Amino acid sequence: MNYLIMGPAGSGKGTMSKEIVNKLNIAYISTGDMFREALSKQTPVGMEAKEYMDQGKLVPDDVTNRMVKERISQGDCLNGYLLDGFPRSIAQVEAFDVMSKEINRPIDLVLNLDVNHDELVKRITGRRLCPTCGAIYHIDTRKPKVEGICDLDQTPLIQRDDDTEEKFEVRHQAYLETTLPVIEFYRSKGLVRDINADQPIELVLEDIFKVLEASK
Repeated sequence: MNYLIMGPAGSGKGTMSKEIVNKLNIAYISTGDMFREALSKQTPVGMEAKEYMDQGKLVPDDVTNRMVKERISQGDCLNGYLLDGFPRSIAQVEAFDVMSKEINRPIDLVLNLDVNHDELVKRITGRRLCPTCGAIYHIDTRKPKVEGICDLDQTPLIQRDDDTEEKFEVRHQAYLETTLPVIEFYRSKGLVRDINADQPIELVLEDIFKVLEASK
């Protein structure tokens, strides 16, 4: 089975994705990881993307689409994959719909993580990160043992520059304008399952696995 996981910033896509791929033993594909892998392996489409990135330009949809096709064609996706961060626009979703069917790896289900706006703001602005090991904490829901210090390596925690309410609102508006129509595209095909992600992690996961089991 091939899945998309979608939702706004702060909805928990990364956390849920790790649990899903571990339980189902399928490939996890995030756009960031995909780009880094293509660049490190110096694949043709990866090197084409690098030319744009080196010039400080956005990578065109055509190049990104081909990179995704290259990635989901790999052997580790044979048993299924979970795609996070793509597609993000109607143009991308239409291209992806065609190419995923061409290689017989179309999307079977879309998990849409639904969280109310105020909760998203709390999650984003309260998030703290260890710059050394990458561990993530939260000032209310996932506090370190010592305030402001990483439990794992005792590095002082930081707040990312884009984890402010102002920058979140910019990202959220972009999500509403470009990504929400993607969800509605898949909804019109009967592929979307809405997940209440405004609850404790274990309950969100329980709901997700119920949906996945019912879709088999």
